[in-house]
Amino acid sequence: MPDGALPAVVIAVPTFRRPATLATLLPLLVERAEALGARVLVVDNDPAGSAAAVVADFGGAVDRVHEPRPGISAARNRALDEAVGADVLVFIDDDELPGNGWPFELVSVWSRWRSAAVTGPVRSEFPPGADPWLAASNVLPRHHRTTGEKVFGAATNNLLIDLRQARELDLRFDERFGLTGGEDTMFAHLLIRRGGTIRWADNAEVLDPVPADRAKRRWMLRRTFRAGTTWSAVHLTLAATSRQRLVTRGQLVAKGGFRLVNGLAAALVGLVRRDLRRQAVGTCDAVAGAGMLLGACGFVLREYARR
Repeated sequence: MPDGALPAVVIAVPTFRRPATLATLLPLLVERAEALGARVLVVDNDPAGSAAAVVADFGGAVDRVHEPRPGISAARNRALDEAVGADVLVFIDDDELPGNGWPFELVSVWSRWRSAAVTGPVRSEFPPGADPWLAASNVLPRHHRTTGEKVFGAATNNLLIDLRQARELDLRFDERFGLTGGEDTMFAHLLIRRGGTIRWADNAEVLDPVPADRAKRRWMLRRTFRAGTTWSAVHLTLAATSRQRLVTRGQLVAKGGFRLVNGLAAALVGLVRRDLRRQAVGTCDAVAGAGMLLGACGFVLREYARR
């Protein structure tokens, strides 16, 4: 791309049977895309193609491709394929909303540092009257960092990818994690391992409204447990040899066991002292540790498995 020229940007939204939230999101993306000269792309991951009716309401302002292969990795890889010819690909989830600085700040940080990826904060909002335990658990924190700072992980619900560098580093989303989650963790680890960098854009915030059916302790603990299992699965997958896998498995067992015991102790102290935050954080730490232990033994929760 010549110096001073505007980058060619594709804003991609993988979606699976969320027509209501998609219909709320798309007008905001179209507005921002017009300001950037960007293309909005919906990757419909529903075999029945349920997003077609929503996208049709936007005429030619939104493109849609149908990716019937199940799993978020397949949808994200389809977005990579469809964005060939662009400079950067930006992901946002179909149940999120862009903040005022999004995606402009992502593109600005990329233009300045030309890193392989740029990520930013995600602010989760619980519905009115939600259990205070949920916010106290800190499972969905909003991180703040200095814009331009190098980071060593990134979730794909707020991510810009330099497409040229992605090709040079041979980066794809691992489809073994398509129905379990963790594909973003795997992608970020491979990017860094192969010499790429990820930068932070603190003003590129997206809002993640937590729906009422998820604003429950059971859902939060299940999410935490699943994250523990996929964390172990990613690190075992990254181990190149049998010896490395053995060492990695031992490390994961040790870390998971420590987190489990430590979390249970903290939760007990919180219960005795009536400290809601310590109870919630300790319980979630213990559940995450249990997930890491089981993940180290080969178990992965298929949270997004389809019937």
